[in-house]
Amino acid sequence: MKYTKLGSSDLTVSRICMGCMGFGDAARGQHSWTIDEEHSREIIKRGLELGVNFFDTAIGYQSGTSEQFLGRALRDFAKREDVVVATKFLPRTQDEIEKGISGQQHIENMINTSLQNLGMDYVDLYIYHMWDWNTLIYDILDGLNRVVEAGKARYIGISNCFAWQIAKANALAEKEGFAKFVSVQGHYNLIFREEEREMVPYCREENIALTPYSSLASGRLSRLPGENGTKRASEDAYAKFKYDATAEQDNLIIARVAELARKRDVTMTEISLAWLLKKVTSPVVGATKLHHIEGAAKAVELELTDEETAYLEELYVPHPLAGVMAQNKPEASKEKHVWSIGDQKLGGR
Repeated sequence: MKYTKLGSSDLTVSRICMGCMGFGDAARGQHSWTIDEEHSREIIKRGLELGVNFFDTAIGYQSGTSEQFLGRALRDFAKREDVVVATKFLPRTQDEIEKGISGQQHIENMINTSLQNLGMDYVDLYIYHMWDWNTLIYDILDGLNRVVEAGKARYIGISNCFAWQIAKANALAEKEGFAKFVSVQGHYNLIFREEEREMVPYCREENIALTPYSSLASGRLSRLPGENGTKRASEDAYAKFKYDATAEQDNLIIARVAELARKRDVTMTEISLAWLLKKVTSPVVGATKLHHIEGAAKAVELELTDEETAYLEELYVPHPLAGVMAQNKPEASKEKHVWSIGDQKLGGR
């Protein structure tokens, strides 16, 4: 395993981040394909043996049971100071808004629940999961800064945002003396490269870490279409929503991944992640089987040539926004929103 710094932070992270969305009680969440605690523990333990020290979960994954599974496994198999744990919080609910719970109060409630789930005193990285158009960004940043000052999180990150959103947020944080976002977790892989338009160059300029999710496009970049399908491949409606509309053009790229894997005598997973590792800090790689994390770890050692990289990239065409990012707009909220450049409290209302 290789390691690097997470953006401008002092966190040293493995080049592979284990994504924990596939862990958790399937009876308590929105995904039917997640795996139970026994099998989750086996994968977490194997990841640690392979040198993975970076783990990403969220309070929204299977009603917090992903956090619980991860926390218990890390307590049994690792020292707290040897691992980097990231978790994410959800926007305020309509019920919270109606009850007058502020953005700051919401974040405090979220982090306290996550820490209880994890059985930890702090997380290394606390991530704003998706843009909340009903809450002032000032209130979000203030709430996150309080979490950092209280020692409940070492650093903060953001997920599912546009470059202009993190740019405005970090400008406001700098003005107010708040903690700034040190990482971005966006949707980025070989068949979905829209982050390259603005987010990738912005983060390179600002030394913000890129830790993308869907690194293997929900398994599509690890096998040929129709080959060795997993339970997730057959049941994950959200992944189908993200990728089925562009499958014809994506399959041309996937075929090149398979071709190059045969030539290099490696797996498609290794080729796909080796390409992404040239672009980002640490891709988030989900694992529901031991060979998933083993293949991801091998990818760290694989170096693609410039010619191979260009061959993989050649057929890409622009894609429409999909998934959470397709909903990242004021119209996704029932409320009207006002942005003010000069006002201290920059954000949605």
